[in-house]
Amino acid sequence: MLTLFHHSMSPSCRFVRLAFGEYGEELALIEEKPWARRKEFLNLNPAGTLPVLLAEGDVPVVGASVIAEYVDETRGVLKRDKRLFAEDPIGRAEIRRLADWYLVKTEGEVTRHLVRERVFKPLMTAAQGGGSPDSGAIRAARANIKQHLKYTNWLAGTRNWLAGTRLSYADLAAAATISVLDYLGEIDWAGNPAAKDWYMRVKSRPSFRPLLMDRVRGLSPAAHYADLDF
Repeated sequence: MLTLFHHSMSPSCRFVRLAFGEYGEELALIEEKPWARRKEFLNLNPAGTLPVLLAEGDVPVVGASVIAEYVDETRGVLKRDKRLFAEDPIGRAEIRRLADWYLVKTEGEVTRHLVRERVFKPLMTAAQGGGSPDSGAIRAARANIKQHLKYTNWLAGTRNWLAGTRLSYADLAAAATISVLDYLGEIDWAGNPAAKDWYMRVKSRPSFRPLLMDRVRGLSPAAHYADLDF
């Protein structure tokens, strides 16, 4: 069994867990507090970022996009119509674009700030950057959510899945990101019916069940978080 160093409130980590789940493979999970900068973890990834996969031979594979490529090359190419990448270069390019949109753009504009201020800071010491939440950062992140959800609603309303006709890494990246925001109660689904319907489909997949069981100490999820029909 492969091992994933992760944090349950990291969209990139959730994305990797979903990818392995779609291919029916379990991971041994080790929760890592990235702000702690443990020496043993830094030996695996000097950058101190998550996720980190210990692949075959305990070789570290670092970063969500790198892990996704590794998973595709070692597992996906054997899955035929269940492969999470498209077969053609243009299709793969669109999947990569959308995965980057959610794991990089949405992360930078929304998720990172809300997770840091609402989840990480209460667990961090003052020396690690903990303390009172930055209300300005929270307001800015919340203002940006609407546009990202609106774009997701447009994608879901014009395509069967976000990147095309079948489930792909794009859907997993988007769902991983939205699930963290949904846990925090930051998503207003009103007015975005296509996005809601799409998210319900992804949320109902077996690969998603472990994520719905995630809990953060001292921070309960939104009441509807684990409901498949909400």
